[in-house]
Amino acid sequence: MRLKAPRTLWIVKQYAVSPDQAGGTRQFDFARELAKRGWEVVLWASSFSYLEHRDTKLRPGERWRVEPFGDVRVVWLKSFPYRRNDWRRVVNIVHFAWVLHRWGVQLVRAGVVPAPDVVWAFSVPLLAPWVAQRLAARYRAAFVLEVGDLWPQTLIDMGVLGERHPLTALLRAIERTLCQGARRLLVGLPHADAYLRRLGVPPERLVPLPHGVDVRRFQTQEPSTPSSNDAFTLLYVGAHGPANALDTLLKAAKRLQAQGHSDDVRIVLVGDGQEKPRLQALAREWALKNVEFRDPVPRRLVPELLQQADALVLTLRDLPLYRYGINLNKLFDYMAAGKPVLFAGHSRNNPVEAARCGLTVPPENPQALADAILQLKALSPESRAAMGRRGRRYVQENHALDRLVDRLERALEAAYEEHRRGLKPREPSA
Repeated sequence: MRLKAPRTLWIVKQYAVSPDQAGGTRQFDFARELAKRGWEVVLWASSFSYLEHRDTKLRPGERWRVEPFGDVRVVWLKSFPYRRNDWRRVVNIVHFAWVLHRWGVQLVRAGVVPAPDVVWAFSVPLLAPWVAQRLAARYRAAFVLEVGDLWPQTLIDMGVLGERHPLTALLRAIERTLCQGARRLLVGLPHADAYLRRLGVPPERLVPLPHGVDVRRFQTQEPSTPSSNDAFTLLYVGAHGPANALDTLLKAAKRLQAQGHSDDVRIVLVGDGQEKPRLQALAREWALKNVEFRDPVPRRLVPELLQQADALVLTLRDLPLYRYGINLNKLFDYMAAGKPVLFAGHSRNNPVEAARCGLTVPPENPQALADAILQLKALSPESRAAMGRRGRRYVQENHALDRLVDRLERALEAAYEEHRRGLKPREPSA
C-alpha cells in the first residue's frame, strides 16, 4: 500500500527500546516499515531505560535529543529517574507526560519536527497516551490507541492496586476516555475484545495487531544442533520481572540438580529487571551449578543468541489477566528461531500448542517444569528440530511483520480519513 500523499505519524511510547538496546523493539520495527512506505515517522520516548534504570540517550544537561534511525526520527525526552517500582516510578510516569506535552508543542513551533496527521500511542502507562490524545486534538490529528497490557486491570490482577483504590478509579476513567476517543484501537491480546466493548468501544474500531517478527532476521540463522557432548541447554531471554515467574525456573533447576543433573542440564537466563538481584541471590543460596545469569544483549543479536540453545523457555505467573490471552514478543522470537519451546503458563490462547512446537506445563509448578525439561532432553535431535520447524512455519503464517504492517497501515489510513471527515472548519482568528 502506497500513500496518496505523505502523512506524518507520531508514535508515542514512553518505554520504547531502540535496536541498539536490549528489549522488544515493536514500535521501531513497525515505524521503519511504515517509513519505507512513505510515512514521515516521529517516535517520542523517554531517554531513561526501564531495564537499565539509567539515562541511556542524553548527555548531561540535555533535556531532549532527536536521533535518526534510518528514516525514523526518535525524540528522546529526559524524565525523572527511578530504581524500583515505588513512588519514584510514579513520578517518572507523571514527569514524562508533562515533558511530552511541553516539547510536543515547542519542537513543532520551532520547526524541529512536523505536526502530526495521525498520533499512535501505546496504552502503558496511561498518562502518556492521555497527553498524546490532547496533542492530537491540538494538531487536529487522528488519534489511534494501541492496547497492549490492560491498565489498570493488569495492576489489579498482580496485586499492585486494589479494585476500590482511588488511583484505580482515576486510571479507569483515563482508560475509558482514551478508548472511546480513539479512531482505531490496535489490540494485541487475542481475547480482549469483550473487555474493550464494555468500555463503549464500537467493534468496528478494533483492529487485531499481535506482535510481529521480521522473519528475514532469523532466516540467516539456520537452527543449529549443539554437540552431543555438550550439556542440554535451556535458554530464557527477556525481562526479569514479577510477571515472568523466573523463581519457578530456579526451583526446577534445584530439583534437577538434586536428581543429579548439575552437569548435563544447563539453564541460562539472559536479561535484566527488578527481580534479577533476588534471583541471583537465590541461586547462590541454593548453590545451583546448573544456572547461569548473563547480561542483556542488543535486540539485533537475539537471533544469533537463540541458536546457542537446545530449547527455549518461557514462564509466567498464574494470573487472571491471561483470560484475555497472551501476546509475547519473546515467544514469537523463540518460534522464529526454529527451536522447541517450553511454556510454563496458562492462557486462553497457546501458540505453542497451536503450532505443536514444544511442551506446555502448568504455571508456577517447578516439578512439572523439571519433568518437561528432562522430557525435551530425552527427545532425539531430529524430533526437537521438527518441533522448531513447526514453530517457525507458524510465525511465518501468522506473525510475519510485513503482513501485519499491511493491516496496521490500513487502520492508520482509515483513522485518518474518518477523522478528516469529522473535522469542523476552524473558527476564523480575530
